[in-house]
Amino acid sequence: MSDAITVVIADDHPVFRRGLLEVFRQDGRFTIAGEAGDGAEALRVIEQHQPAVAILDIRMPHLNGVQLAREIAARRLSTRVVLLTMHADEELFDQAMEDGVLGYVLKENAITDVLAAAENAAHGRLFISQSLAGLLVNRRVRGREFAGEHTGISSLSPAERRILRLIATDKTSKEIAAELQISVRTVDTHRQNISQKLNLQGSHSLLKFAFEHKAELQTLG
Repeated sequence: MSDAITVVIADDHPVFRRGLLEVFRQDGRFTIAGEAGDGAEALRVIEQHQPAVAILDIRMPHLNGVQLAREIAARRLSTRVVLLTMHADEELFDQAMEDGVLGYVLKENAITDVLAAAENAAHGRLFISQSLAGLLVNRRVRGREFAGEHTGISSLSPAERRILRLIATDKTSKEIAAELQISVRTVDTHRQNISQKLNLQGSHSLLKFAFEHKAELQTLG
C-alpha cells in the first residue's frame, strides 16, 4: 500500500521484537521500514529510512528509548515515537512527554495497544495504555498546581509558553527563532514580556526560572 504507515521497531529482545514485527505485518495499515536491536542501531535505521513512526523499547543498550526520542528531535527528523515500557515509571514518563513522545505503551498490553498507538502517533495524536493513564492524570494535576502557584503563568500566550519551554531546554534566542521560524527580535520581545508577566528581574532570572521548573513547564498547554 502506497499510503501505508512506515514503521521501525527497536527492541533488544529478539523474540519480543519478532512478535511485534509479525503484528504489524499482518495489519494492512502499516509497512515495516526496518528493525534494530539497540538504540544506536535504531538511530541509524531511522535516519536511513525516515519512517513515520518508531516503536522503541524504553530500555535498550547504547541509547535508551527516551534518549533516542531526544536525538530524533534534535536531528529534526519527522519520525514520531512510541515507547514500550515494562513499568509505570513516573520519572521516565515525564521525560518522554517532555521530549515529544506520542505513544506510551505498557509491554504487557503491547499486542492490543501498539497498533492504535502507532496509528495515533502517525497522525500527531497522543496514545497511552489505559493502565498507564494515571501517569498522565498526575502530570496534568502537577501542571495545574504549578500554574496556581505562579499566577503569571496563566497570562502567558501560547507563543510565550512555547518559548518558555524552549528556554528551559537551554536554547538561545537564535536557536529558538530558527526552530519557530521567527526573528530573533521577536523572540527577545517575547522573553521580555514573559519576564514582566512572571515578575522576574535580572539578566538570568528567566533562564533560572525555566531551568528550575522545566518539568512543570512541559505539562502546560
